[in-house]
Amino acid sequence: MLNEFLSANRAQLIKRCQAKVARRPAPYPTWDEMKFGIPLFLDQLIEMLHLDQQSSAFDMADDSASKKEFSERVSSGAKRHALELHKRGLTVDQVVRDYGDLCRAVTELACERNADIDAGEFHTLNRLLDNAIAAAVTEYCSRPANA
Repeated sequence: MLNEFLSANRAQLIKRCQAKVARRPAPYPTWDEMKFGIPLFLDQLIEMLHLDQQSSAFDMADDSASKKEFSERVSSGAKRHALELHKRGLTVDQVVRDYGDLCRAVTELACERNADIDAGEFHTLNRLLDNAIAAAVTEYCSRPANA
């Protein structure tokens, strides 16, 4: 199961994301920024995958209140991450790449370890990434350039 894979490899995935960030052009986010954004999102992803196991979460018609509340928490975390990066002068490109780095880290590690990832679970990963990226970009772009 993907949530078990993510939980067991959480520290390794975060290290891989940090290494990807370090290879980007400056400015670089501080440890606090990297710690807040990707670790929080990773924990939320694990939680959502667990929720999906307990319900018909892969049914797109399922729009329960708990899932709406969860989606709002994911968006809130992504917005906060974008705001922190904006305050430190990082670009919207760097905000988006944080989430892409996590997706790449997950797929790279899963391939290396021959982990079996269910298509429905990968769908959840992509759906949450899309939602987080949309919220983060919206928040980032709503801020004045000099704020």
